[in-house]
Amino acid sequence: MMPLRPTRIDVDPAVIEDLRARVLSTRWPADYDDVGWSIGTDLAYARDLAHEWATTFDWYEVQERFNAFDQVEATIDGQRIHAFHQRSPRADATPLLLVHGWPGSVIEFIDCIGPLSDPDAHGAVGAPAFHVVCPSIPGYGFSGPTTHEGWNGRRISRALDDLMQALGYPSYAGAGGDWGANILTDLARSDRQGSLTTLHLTMPTGLPPAPGEGEVLTEFERDSLAHWAQANAAGRVEHVAINSHRPHTYAVAMNDSPAGLLTWLVDMCRSFTVYEGEVEEALTRNQLLANATIYWVTGTIASAMRLYVEHARQKAADPNPAFVTVPVSVSIFPNDIRRWPRSWAERCLTITDWEVLPAGGHFGSWEQPALFIDAVRRALADGRA
Repeated sequence: MMPLRPTRIDVDPAVIEDLRARVLSTRWPADYDDVGWSIGTDLAYARDLAHEWATTFDWYEVQERFNAFDQVEATIDGQRIHAFHQRSPRADATPLLLVHGWPGSVIEFIDCIGPLSDPDAHGAVGAPAFHVVCPSIPGYGFSGPTTHEGWNGRRISRALDDLMQALGYPSYAGAGGDWGANILTDLARSDRQGSLTTLHLTMPTGLPPAPGEGEVLTEFERDSLAHWAQANAAGRVEHVAINSHRPHTYAVAMNDSPAGLLTWLVDMCRSFTVYEGEVEEALTRNQLLANATIYWVTGTIASAMRLYVEHARQKAADPNPAFVTVPVSVSIFPNDIRRWPRSWAERCLTITDWEVLPAGGHFGSWEQPALFIDAVRRALADGRA
């Protein structure tokens, strides 16, 4: 068994002071009058948010919230992996692997770990309980940067399974969206699939119908496909091309300029949730700044972007991945940027349950933790989908 080391998050105050100084010395570009978000991040909004980052935002309040949970780290396949591991006091708890996505971080689950692991202490007496394992994806956040090629979803899934086995969970449920959904789906397609009892996904994979194949879609599904087409036409998902082909060209600037990092992340957070609305309808300023701080203090923006390169290479090497036989339940957040129809997902996955939730976007567990928690409890209460 690999050695597991207890750990805590402990960001050096000098790193935070350097961050503040860099933000305050930002050389902002000249702006158009009243251009708003029409050609990218609203620079007036970004300047105001960055000033708050440098003057009043309290990283250590966030750090204290993280450190309320038990944490472990291990070196797996040569890579450091950090994870929150909050065991439930309940004897009937189900082991649960929660995996985050992009452009978020493990902070997506900060409001979910406690209620999922100890529902009785969070006002849900008798609700299903879970032993929660919540890692930072290798190359993201507290797991630190990857430094060698090959860390694609398949390799990450095997490393996370190694982690679960080392923690004493030979079988477990999994839940996630975005990269989390991809990584868990990769695990369900691998020779480790026997570890998974069930999956709960918020952004499932899918395949469109073959040419000439008839299909009946709901109004919501038709609107969802139109929304995705509009997002592509408007450049809302251009990060995929950038991250898949030229991540280092952009990452150097964002790794050196916290203001550059912040404007990039905030623009995507807005595009993935409220689209043309106000980003703070989905995420608070404190949430946006906490996520950006994680990327900054861990120096992981480049390695996080590189996951897209590795994913593209994996798809090229395996263009027709296997059908997933592990049972999958799906909860769709209605403002997520990509929402495939159920029939598309059924071409790839064994769907046992499908629901559209009343609110929330791409970061469902972060934006609407109560809805996410209830969905996970419904889906995984008995260890099956």
